[in-house]
Amino acid sequence: MKHFSAQFIFTSNGPPLKRGIITCDDDGTIVNIEETGGDLRERESLEFHNGIIVPGFVNCHCHLELSHLKGSVPKGKGLPEFIKSVRTLREHNNINVSSSIYCADEEMYSEGIVLCADISNTTVTFNLKKESKIRYLNLIEVFGIDPDKASLRMDEINKVAVAAEELNLPFWLVPHSVYSVSLPLFRFLKSKSVNNKVTSIHFFETEEEISFFSGKSGSLRKSYEESGLFAGSTETPENHIDAVMKEVTLSGNLILVHNTYVDRLSVKEIMLRGNTYWCLCPSSNLYIENKTPPAEMLVSEGCDIVIGTDSLASNEKLSIVSELRILQEHNPALKLEKMISWATINGALALGEEEIYGSIEPGKRPGLLLLQNVDLVSMKLLPESNIKRLL
Repeated sequence: MKHFSAQFIFTSNGPPLKRGIITCDDDGTIVNIEETGGDLRERESLEFHNGIIVPGFVNCHCHLELSHLKGSVPKGKGLPEFIKSVRTLREHNNINVSSSIYCADEEMYSEGIVLCADISNTTVTFNLKKESKIRYLNLIEVFGIDPDKASLRMDEINKVAVAAEELNLPFWLVPHSVYSVSLPLFRFLKSKSVNNKVTSIHFFETEEEISFFSGKSGSLRKSYEESGLFAGSTETPENHIDAVMKEVTLSGNLILVHNTYVDRLSVKEIMLRGNTYWCLCPSSNLYIENKTPPAEMLVSEGCDIVIGTDSLASNEKLSIVSELRILQEHNPALKLEKMISWATINGALALGEEEIYGSIEPGKRPGLLLLQNVDLVSMKLLPESNIKRLL
């Protein structure tokens, strides 16, 4: 048995405990949580830490297979240019792909991530995921704006799904975004995802999405044309709301990723769907669009928020603490305990993995992290705040 205590424990299942004691089996299963009322007595084999013990983090959005593009894509050029750069670099910059993926996995583990929803366009990450200490759920992503190639795109992504199934990796088929999936492809995909436990879609990432839907114009169209991907005719959902409410499977949980430009009215309409989670990746949003998502507005609308890191193509590190620090900086009213719940239990619920992960409760095996170098008086993250793994 192992016993851990700290100045505070955020269980993500109740109020913070002051100098409580967590008892775990050797395999990390929580056996008992003891409230001491702050009166901690010495005990054999008790480890006391200065900081806040929290459950292991859940990363609800990552592109592990883009790890080799770290530092290759220029910052602040907007989403259309980012997409163009990634498309070009993926075709020509394929050196050290495998080693970069392994390094990124190790980085996430050291940053306290225990569970990750990872976007897969190819099979390149699959071997790593079989041996990683992190549990990965694979969201096998399809995209294609040409309606005449919808069947071809489904055939391509089905091959990736077969490879995941052969390796016994959990996976679901998901659309990339509203602006990058034709209406026929949405409908092919919907028929193949009727039993999805989890679906995700990139959502309201740029203002350019609005002009693309209103008149098939703007920088997104230009990016497609320059890449030879824009068809003579297009068939897309009329808008974001139609896509979510009519074209995406209603099965399971839906994770809307980024939400950088989402407005209150759209939020209210989408909330009628139920089982919807709003994934914030602020580091990536700053990297690409120099803007962060409206977190306080989402909170005021009662949205269930989760956290993602996106990829190293649009982020300098895969750290949940870094994401929370940015959210705190741009939304000073946010409470640390609430943000920790987004990064733990909300993520576990969104991914349907709450029986093991997300909160410190007897019978679970969520991992234990020490959040250290925190302002414990105002309960704020500091520039030097970081994570130490306890389990």
